[in-house]
Amino acid sequence: MNYFEEIKKELLKFKNLGLETSENGTLLIGRTPHIAELAWLNEIYPVLNLEDIVKFEEEFKIKIPDVYKFFLLNYSNGLNVFVSTLSLFGIRKKLGRSIEDSRQPFDLKTSNVYERPNNSQESFFFIGSYNWDGSRLYIDTSTNKVHYCDRYSAISLVEWDSFEIMLRFEIRRIIKLFDNDGVEIEEDIDTTPRSLKSS
Repeated sequence: MNYFEEIKKELLKFKNLGLETSENGTLLIGRTPHIAELAWLNEIYPVLNLEDIVKFEEEFKIKIPDVYKFFLLNYSNGLNVFVSTLSLFGIRKKLGRSIEDSRQPFDLKTSNVYERPNNSQESFFFIGSYNWDGSRLYIDTSTNKVHYCDRYSAISLVEWDSFEIMLRFEIRRIIKLFDNDGVEIEEDIDTTPRSLKSS
């Protein structure tokens, strides 16, 4: 079993709360009516094709790291877990305000083009964020290590040796913060890899 199948298996533990596939192919796992009527705990987006990647890279003059490109092409166009506790970015194909339009990932271009921290190095490719405080994840393409940083500073606060290790670790850590009904156990506890209150 590959790492993503392991992760998907963890997320599917909440399928008893509801399981649907949206019109655009997004797999929706676990209704969360305590958040909003149409909210879902986990969203796995349909994979991209190579044309989507090439178009993105040519338009924004950015190269997506191979390990993340493989994820987007083979597993999911980004990921939204535990009501955006952790979001992995993808390529957003359509703008709009409908519920169906919302079943898309946060866009890679936002953090990599428009909202890069000023102290980011050229080798940093931002891949995700946490809804607790907007803190971020990036791959350093010079080492392929994944780093956790503040929203406005790219100084590494936590480091993982690879994307696969980070994703396994983070899903296992975050799942412990929620009960069997998908409700956060302690609302006042940071859901990030490290508290930034004292940083």
